[in-house]
Amino acid sequence: MSEAGFWDHQERAQDIVQQVKTLRAWLDPYDALDARVRGARELLELLETEPDAEMEGEVAREIDAAEEELATFEVKSLLQGPDDHRDAQVEISAGAGGTEAQDWAQMLMRMYTRWAERKGFGIEILDLSEGEEAGIKGATLEIKGQYAFGFLRAETGVHRLVRISPFDAQARRHTSFASVFVYPVVDTDINIEVREEDIVMEVFRASGAGGQHVNKTSSAVRLRHTPSGVVVSSQQERSQFKNRATAMKMLKNKLYNIELEKQMAAKAALDATKSDVSFGSQIRSYVFQPYTMVNDHRTELKNPDVQKVMDGAIDPFIEAYLKEHGAGGSSGRAA
Repeated sequence: MSEAGFWDHQERAQDIVQQVKTLRAWLDPYDALDARVRGARELLELLETEPDAEMEGEVAREIDAAEEELATFEVKSLLQGPDDHRDAQVEISAGAGGTEAQDWAQMLMRMYTRWAERKGFGIEILDLSEGEEAGIKGATLEIKGQYAFGFLRAETGVHRLVRISPFDAQARRHTSFASVFVYPVVDTDINIEVREEDIVMEVFRASGAGGQHVNKTSSAVRLRHTPSGVVVSSQQERSQFKNRATAMKMLKNKLYNIELEKQMAAKAALDATKSDVSFGSQIRSYVFQPYTMVNDHRTELKNPDVQKVMDGAIDPFIEAYLKEHGAGGSSGRAA
């Protein structure tokens, strides 16, 4: 077998493996739900002939568990976008407001990290730019797990914080903003052609924590794609080669998302009943003072337990969005 034939065979094998994983992700939860329902029915039949208080409690618990699993399965059934099954690349950027906004961006980074941990998803920091005093100017995370993008695409937009600033000596209430963009991670089976002659690479010294190394060597990499104007950077690795590889992956993800946006432009123009969430649109408010409330402005879902939400409990907001919009927003933008 030639080298080209070998790699073609490998790509087909990877495609089959991915298809199997996707099917198992649907079949396994369905089989588990079906088994639970059948078990509950058998217990109910026993209760009809032999009433038993302890068994009644067990049946009630099984019914509650089945309803919870069914709700989860119903939400997952809404993830029908062409990229919903993919991993997600999450970009967080602090808005205007200096340290307060940068601290808010870091709080959002922690929120998504905790959410991913709750899901059992993998988390990788692709890029991180620390603030001068506290917080972060921006970060790019890769969330790895089945349907990570399908869930997180609901988070694209501007997130608003209202609280008494810990950085204000007069303890005044501040309003801060941070933007979140979510992209599908491009798999190796998707061909995104990026020509070397179209890339301008810059190297610079990494910033933030990391010891003397980050201050003395130009290991950080910034790539500029000339035809599109897209710019990405990576500074997490000590190796310039590794940072370039990471930046290339980020670039391909962005270019892939641009192509998706072009394909959906015609449909979006016709779909006048849906609002287009732009970079400057506010999708959710997190109020810490004078009361506590998280309010999603798209679905009007509210949760007074702001601390729980900041610990990653954002599934109710994601589910409400998916039930309202379904598979309509399958690109990097929320519909």
